[in-house]
Amino acid sequence: MTSPYEPGATPPPGCPAHAQGGVATGPADALAQGAPAPGGHPLDQVEGHSLVRLYDPEFATDPHRYYAYLRQYGALAPVEIATGVTAMLVIDYRAALELLNDEATWSKDSRAWMETVPPDTAVMPMLGWRPNALFNDGEVHRRYRQVITDSFRLVEPQELRARVRKAADSLIQKFGATGEVDLMSAYAQQLPLLMFNNLFGMPDEYGEALIAAIGGLMDGATPEEAAAADAAFSAYIMELVGRKKAQRGADLTSWFLDHPNGLSDEEVIAQIVVTMAAGNEPLANLIANALSRMLSDDRYYSTLSGGALTVQDAINQVLWNDPPMGQYSAHYARRDVFFHGTWVRKGQLVLVSYAAANTQFGEVSLDSASGSGAHLTWASGPHACPVPRHALVIATTAIERLTAWLSDIELAVPVEELSWRPGAFQRALTALPARFTPITPDQAGATPWDNSSSPSTPPDPTSTRRPSASVG
Repeated sequence: MTSPYEPGATPPPGCPAHAQGGVATGPADALAQGAPAPGGHPLDQVEGHSLVRLYDPEFATDPHRYYAYLRQYGALAPVEIATGVTAMLVIDYRAALELLNDEATWSKDSRAWMETVPPDTAVMPMLGWRPNALFNDGEVHRRYRQVITDSFRLVEPQELRARVRKAADSLIQKFGATGEVDLMSAYAQQLPLLMFNNLFGMPDEYGEALIAAIGGLMDGATPEEAAAADAAFSAYIMELVGRKKAQRGADLTSWFLDHPNGLSDEEVIAQIVVTMAAGNEPLANLIANALSRMLSDDRYYSTLSGGALTVQDAINQVLWNDPPMGQYSAHYARRDVFFHGTWVRKGQLVLVSYAAANTQFGEVSLDSASGSGAHLTWASGPHACPVPRHALVIATTAIERLTAWLSDIELAVPVEELSWRPGAFQRALTALPARFTPITPDQAGATPWDNSSSPSTPPDPTSTRRPSASVG
């Protein structure tokens, strides 16, 4: 496949690195590569060059232009992920796959790295070590991860779909009569939290408290607001665990507490927090990014009345080309290592760009996806997403439910006017405004279709054909 992205000399318009004097013109000028250079350490980065800043609005607007520019460095490129915080970004598919499966060379433990950066850096909430499955290696990691995978295995897919439909209906009924909605804030961001509130065993009325707390953590305009949201989230988690310690139920919290691996209360809390954190933002972005594709492309729009492309097609396109987390999988070299043409110093932060790796040879189309191998959006190796099937069920059912209720829903602005939230990790819309024919009062308590097999009722979209693209 020929890439539409030209690597090399010309940076994207407005490139922050270019505007401030530019990065070096080639890999050898920016990072020492190959054999050690006489008189200096081969891992030292050249000072005086501005790096591409992954947290700038320009990067969020068109990240693939920046990935194309970064490919001049080879498989790894130097980037800045917060003010004064640098990392190496893996942008090559094979290099990413090798790193993700090599526990001997790469560690997930960030504690040594944390001593090298300001404690108040904006990326610390995403990278700071915790006693959970995300930030540990070896047997400790496997012990934590098994609790999560074993517990989610007890959630039956059909039961999960029913829970998603209930949560989706509750949200749609709130805005259905208005004829307009920001699908990001009123639907995509809220539905995963309602699901977690339910799956972890809290009464439905606590869903709003969880939404408010997480929303405050994401959008707190001041340190005081962020601190208040953090306190509210901590109070929610403590009450959740307290309730389940007093009385078990058929829920994830109870199963975490009772798992044979015998987690302490602190460890149980840590696994709950990482499950919610790792599931909320990616799920919200997956739902919204897929909806933005569907509502801006007539091929998807026609599926609402039985067209050729499906919800699964839209989700697959997002997983390949616009992953909900553009880059993450933070790793740290256990020793100085020469990796795919670049020296990486012991303890240096290395991130994997799923988006860049997936699209190394250009955007993956529905026709070409089946021959492109597996995308890396779920990562790979020991730290791959532990519950991708559950995530797909939630995202797919949420979109199907929305389009079943609001069959004529469309974007309220041209797709080119949608804006993306800056940040080094996520691929997230700031808003997804849409309009539709309002739901009448007599429809508000109804269901959009009967799930029976009667010929007089529309088919359940969960039974539509599988798309040609791989889902990893």
